[in-house]
Amino acid sequence: MLTHALLRSGWERLPGPPAGQQLDFTEQGEESSFALLDEDPCGHVVVAGGPWAGERWPEGMLDGTVGRIGARVCPVISPAAQIEIKRMMPVWVPGRPRRPKDAQDIRVLEAALRTAARRRPRATEHLPAASWISGRSKG
Repeated sequence: MLTHALLRSGWERLPGPPAGQQLDFTEQGEESSFALLDEDPCGHVVVAGGPWAGERWPEGMLDGTVGRIGARVCPVISPAAQIEIKRMMPVWVPGRPRRPKDAQDIRVLEAALRTAARRRPRATEHLPAASWISGRSKG
């Protein structure tokens, strides 16, 4: 279903990992990869297919937002997990080269996380002024 929708939208399928493990596409020079996931009996997110089927992905990987393509809803890999995966893939899969794209993606993700952290209110910023404290009676 995903493959057909992307192909109809002008994306081209790229050769890569086994189709049961990951789907890679390109459109106008932009690459997009879709990792196919499964769940083990304990509820951990694992690789769905290919030679690493059943291997666990990082904890909290799907704690990010939910994405949507048309009516299809799917979890989106959290930025922290994307960074870990991009850093560790050449270690986990010996022989897989580090790509310039991965280094650039890591820089962009880290910058976005720093920006988001600066925008988050501190724990006390959302609270009303604590004027009620001074009005308490001593006793």
